[in-house]
Amino acid sequence: MRVIAGEAKGRTLKAVPGMNTRPTTDKVKEAIFSMIGPYFDGGYALDLFAGTGGLGIEAWSRGVAKTVFIDREKISVDIVRHNTEAAGMGSAAEIYRNDAERAIKLLEKRGIAFKLVFLDPPYRITTMDELMVDLADRSMLEDGAVIVVEHDAAHEYPEHIERFEQMKKTKYGDTAVTIYRYIANGSKNGGLEDASE
Repeated sequence: MRVIAGEAKGRTLKAVPGMNTRPTTDKVKEAIFSMIGPYFDGGYALDLFAGTGGLGIEAWSRGVAKTVFIDREKISVDIVRHNTEAAGMGSAAEIYRNDAERAIKLLEKRGIAFKLVFLDPPYRITTMDELMVDLADRSMLEDGAVIVVEHDAAHEYPEHIERFEQMKKTKYGDTAVTIYRYIANGSKNGGLEDASE
């Protein structure tokens, strides 16, 4: 695994040992950023089931000001710390060991609004739509924020989730990526076509 583009382009990232964490492949990561970016102008990103931290690091490398990384597993947190240091993120990385729900409650108290959110939980967890609504209800998303959900290709998330509009969904083997935009005022920016491989 490596950082594909931007400030830390070419830096090698460590994977989490064992089979419990499934890192986003470079191919899928490149496809995600071609859909949502490819570059950003500041703002906060949230990598909520961080694993290796690859998505959040890539977002920072491409212009996000700061990424908050959350994972409940100590080994993942250690790998994220190593990878953010290897990428040269410094104070642009905040890394916490916590479960997603508790982390969201703690972050809410700080009044942070994210412009980019990565949700790549273990594939058995299929409640990212509920988690997205929770983030919106807690005023933790900028208007127009982009949410990237990586999930099992066998699971379908709905096109419309309250104030979220599906922009695109793609499939890569048994991995699917569904991308939403948060529309705080209810207006629609229009979606992009489906694609699959």
